[in-house]
Amino acid sequence: MQNIHDNIAVSCKALVKSFGRGVAEVKALRGVDMEVRRGELFMIVGPSGCGKTTLISIVSAILARDGGDCRVFGHDPSDMPPAELARFRGTSIGFVFQVFNLFPALSALENVTVPLLLNGRSQRDARIQAKRMLEAVGLGERADACPAQLSGGQQQRVAIARALVHDPQLIVCDEPTSNLDHQTGQRIMELMRDKAKNADRVVMVVTHDPRIYGFADRIARMDDGRIIDILEGKERDSLL
Repeated sequence: MQNIHDNIAVSCKALVKSFGRGVAEVKALRGVDMEVRRGELFMIVGPSGCGKTTLISIVSAILARDGGDCRVFGHDPSDMPPAELARFRGTSIGFVFQVFNLFPALSALENVTVPLLLNGRSQRDARIQAKRMLEAVGLGERADACPAQLSGGQQQRVAIARALVHDPQLIVCDEPTSNLDHQTGQRIMELMRDKAKNADRVVMVVTHDPRIYGFADRIARMDDGRIIDILEGKERDSLL
């Protein structure tokens, strides 16, 4: 008999995180409880400064939590030694940052090959897979362009291709459509939606863009460092 918890990809309990000390302390997360299911596209919405980016940074093992519990596909990143944690991030997590963090001296194609090369793929295989991923985000013809030769929206799509190219279990996106026109944004979200259909995958998206709410299976609303509710079905549809 299957355990109900087998369907949970990400589990957070009483998650807390602060920045600074004393009078300068800012409580970013104030006891977040959240479960994200396998095979779903899960969105997190809320006002700027409410803790959305902090939350997904902890889930994706970029930030360490101050307290509470966080498990990703059954693993607690805080229990991992540095080398194991680096491997876990490199193989299991794809992160699309608001700041794209592209290597300026590398072409779009070379930027997208980086996760594959770090995971031991050959140069030839990495370039073939990277080219396919760039074509999937509509940038096949700009593969040889460096970031400075690309628009903000194109750079964002390179960052998305880089996050997806190694087929990670957890895909985390911070405002993935913020620099994209409606048509391109819809194309990117269709790609994300397709990735999330796999029972061994999950996509988490932080967004202020109501145009993409319809791609979510569930939408968590955050405010003041807490998740105030999680909407699905007709409740989710009321936000569209």
